[in-house]
Amino acid sequence: MSLLGSLSPASIPAEDEALRTEVRDFLAQELAALPAHVRARSWNGVDAGFSRRLGQRGWLGLGLPAAYGGAARSAFTRYVLVEELLNAGAPVALHWVADRQSGPLLLKYGTETQKQRYLPRICRGQAFFCIGMSEPQAGSDLAAVRTRADRTPTGWVLNGQKIWTTNAHHCDYMIALVRTSGTVQDRHKGLSQVIVDLRRPGITVRPITDLSGSSHFCEVFFDNVALDPDALVGDEGQGWEQVTAELAFERSGPERLYSSIVLFDEWLRFVRTPAGHTPAAIRLAGRLVTQLAPLRAMSIAVTAKLVRGDSPAVEAALVKDLGTGFEQDVPRWIADDLFSRQTPVPVELLRTLDTVALVAPSFSLRGGTRDILRGMIARGLGLR
Repeated sequence: MSLLGSLSPASIPAEDEALRTEVRDFLAQELAALPAHVRARSWNGVDAGFSRRLGQRGWLGLGLPAAYGGAARSAFTRYVLVEELLNAGAPVALHWVADRQSGPLLLKYGTETQKQRYLPRICRGQAFFCIGMSEPQAGSDLAAVRTRADRTPTGWVLNGQKIWTTNAHHCDYMIALVRTSGTVQDRHKGLSQVIVDLRRPGITVRPITDLSGSSHFCEVFFDNVALDPDALVGDEGQGWEQVTAELAFERSGPERLYSSIVLFDEWLRFVRTPAGHTPAAIRLAGRLVTQLAPLRAMSIAVTAKLVRGDSPAVEAALVKDLGTGFEQDVPRWIADDLFSRQTPVPVELLRTLDTVALVAPSFSLRGGTRDILRGMIARGLGLR
């Protein structure tokens, strides 16, 4: 109960809500030609031009200081923007990680040189980052990573492998969790993060094709990759502290609620027609909304803690675990409804269902597997 009690109800301030209408109008024009089954791939939608148009409007790096090209707004402002982007099914894949994690990470831990070099470009949509955490031998057990960065007279040399690195083949940089000292047996000790320019010699990126035919996951190999002396983020050995704070951003936002929302909206559009309106569908709509509403309230409460300067890692894990469960329920329950009908169903709705159903298994993997998250929650509740 202590964990649940730490999430006090919160509201998005009016000055942040004021952005919502402008974003909706912008997206209505930008996405007018995209069908629902394309918009349903919002997380994996790659469109550099769209990302740069967000940057031109000042909608990337919203929480970063103006001195680095940001808008100096609160996490609530970004919450509103992200909620609208995902609800509309905008192609967010390229700028997603840099805006959500890499920028705030570099602002907190980076050197002044790193901030000046990367943050303005992130805000303009001109520098795209991916995350190098998971490895084949480690999975979600990040303390077991083996990839190493060793000091040299001219900087660092990097060797090892990362996997499940989303959109590495489209990105400019990776922030990688590596060992800079010790061995795997040292667990959290000796872990650091480094900035890797993915154009450096010795780097091989291999996309992995998933069930849906997408190739957004990648494995990345490092073979004696030379890194500059200032590639290190923060202090050596600070990597575990950094990724813990970073994952709170990744796990807590509206992106953990809305991966299936384009499908939900397309289904609702059908349910509101005479052909789609059935008592069973109305009950299902109520069931889904009554789950989504408290999850959104929890996500906003975690955002409020971030605004206060807290690091709600366990609370974020709770939102992520429950939220991805909901996201996976949406396509399953909608499929049950549609395939129990005796009347025709719109083809575009079926295509959207197919798209979401094929990618839904990944929802409970990205950002930490269910088992890892539930272990964190159990410790937060004092159960282990």
